[in-house]
Amino acid sequence: MTMEVDILELSDRSAKFILSNTTSAFANGIRRAMLADVPTLAIDNVNIYDNTSVLYDEQLALRFGLVPLTSDIEDFIPQDECLCEGDFCPACQLSLTLSVEGPKMVYSGDLVSSDPKVQAADTNIPIVDLKEGQKVVIEAIVHMGYGKDHAKWQAGVACGYKNMPIIEFNECDSCGACVDECPRDIIYIGSAGAEVSKDDLLKCSLCKLCEGVCEIGAVSVKENDNSFIFSSESDGSYTSQELILNAGNTIKDKAFRMGEILNSL
Repeated sequence: MTMEVDILELSDRSAKFILSNTTSAFANGIRRAMLADVPTLAIDNVNIYDNTSVLYDEQLALRFGLVPLTSDIEDFIPQDECLCEGDFCPACQLSLTLSVEGPKMVYSGDLVSSDPKVQAADTNIPIVDLKEGQKVVIEAIVHMGYGKDHAKWQAGVACGYKNMPIIEFNECDSCGACVDECPRDIIYIGSAGAEVSKDDLLKCSLCKLCEGVCEIGAVSVKENDNSFIFSSESDGSYTSQELILNAGNTIKDKAFRMGEILNSL
């Protein structure tokens, strides 16, 4: 069978789609790849030259480290994979600078990048509120890394899936018990008894309360083992479409490398 993808929602930051004709192992692999295996850029080290704000240096560095940065998987590579072997070349490192004086709220958008393609994904993230005379002068060193190593490199957020529900009604007597019990309000009484529309089927949480409350066993709720409803969000490092494609390519590359290793044995 050929795997199928049906797009339900797609925006720059979020996506919802149905993955069919596949296995739960592959679906979970895509989820894990989006969370942990797609490399992204993040502030890894912070050189603080002046900080008279109310935040300690460590707190300030932590806030900068969690600012999502726009990334290009083709332009940068993780440090441990770079040919410079730790000498910090432009392929694995760049810097952002910040020099501000209060009174002012410092936002992520105040960071000045040495690479115009690498910017704060959200420019309105508050960092610290400076009062009159307070200063912050820093240089932030950016590296590419993986979410499996630290959350600051996690490009995917709120990525998950559930099995496509299969709801069947057999010899329903239209008593309405399942309608009253359904927490999602997706069951209604039609001309032939209880029904669920195709669109509302996606809202089913597979709680099976309707099945349990039916005294004549007319309701059957099952999981489709080969079809999954997927939802994902990006932190802004990539668009949601890029995140999904990069996750798929990551799995493909790992499978290719595994094949090479097995063939060499």
